[in-house]
Amino acid sequence: MITIKDLTVSYIPERKILDSLNLVLEENRIHGIVGLNGAGKTTLFETIFGFKQVDKGSIQLNDHAISKKDIAYLPAEEFFYSLITGREYLALFYNPQFCLKQWNELIKLPLDQVIDEYSTGMKKKLALLGIIKQNKPIVILDEPFNGLDIEMCRILHIILMQLKDKGKTIIISSHIIETLTNLCDYIYYLSNGTIRNIFNKTTFTDFQAMLFEDIEKDYASLINRLV
Repeated sequence: MITIKDLTVSYIPERKILDSLNLVLEENRIHGIVGLNGAGKTTLFETIFGFKQVDKGSIQLNDHAISKKDIAYLPAEEFFYSLITGREYLALFYNPQFCLKQWNELIKLPLDQVIDEYSTGMKKKLALLGIIKQNKPIVILDEPFNGLDIEMCRILHIILMQLKDKGKTIIISSHIIETLTNLCDYIYYLSNGTIRNIFNKTTFTDFQAMLFEDIEKDYASLINRLV
């Protein structure tokens, strides 16, 4: 179980990105994090992984401090070293049980081509292969469906469900609400640096209604003046 307690993170003292955030994430589940732009989703992911310094609070995995060794993290924007091939990139991750030939029959990447020549979707698929190869107990995916075509989106959905069945804990964000409601066991609404609401499969309809109501409330009057 991942336990986040009183988590506060700020870039400058006057501006808290995460504000005394509390969250408990069950293992072997898929957890969706949703929030409008600037709500703190990426900051939360980077803090769990250890990229961001914590002002206050703690993140624990089964009563001990969580570690990068526990986590495979896919950021929203992938980074690759220049002038290396897809095969060379995947060789950075050690896993003797990972069968690259079989995985690439599914993913279909030109592994001996320089990554700089890959399309956006190809780069996303390569980054996802790297995440899968790491075989960590916790997988954090920030907008993993961005840049993927319809076929690969469905393939990724199936892969994530299989990873959950094998005991992985997955934390994921997406701007495509249907992706999360079809995939997740729980969805958490992040607003103003804290978790405002928690929804399970039986209340996902309530979640969508609340989210769209908030958006319409914020922008309806301005749209009415413009249109």
